[in-house]
Amino acid sequence: MRDEPGGVTIAVRVTPRASRSKITGIYEDPDGARVKIALAAPPVDGKANDALLAFMADVLGVPRSTVTLVAGDTSRSKRLRVAGILARDVCALLDRR
Repeated sequence: MRDEPGGVTIAVRVTPRASRSKITGIYEDPDGARVKIALAAPPVDGKANDALLAFMADVLGVPRSTVTLVAGDTSRSKRLRVAGILARDVCALLDRR
């Protein structure tokens, strides 16, 4: 997770078809820390990506339009960009979950 002009970029690892959508933890990989997320949506026709963006907007308390997928459209490893929020604020919100 890192601050960028006007927002923050968040690395996530998604597991689709979970019983419910939730944040399952934060882990380290060779590229840095990632937020691990279980999503109830299936990875079909972009449904998991749409569900991920809506879920993260809800978790962070920001409008859905401020959360965009930057990389990883068809991968379980993705990067999101959230406008109008700082990395320290995202960390604080994730710690509460």
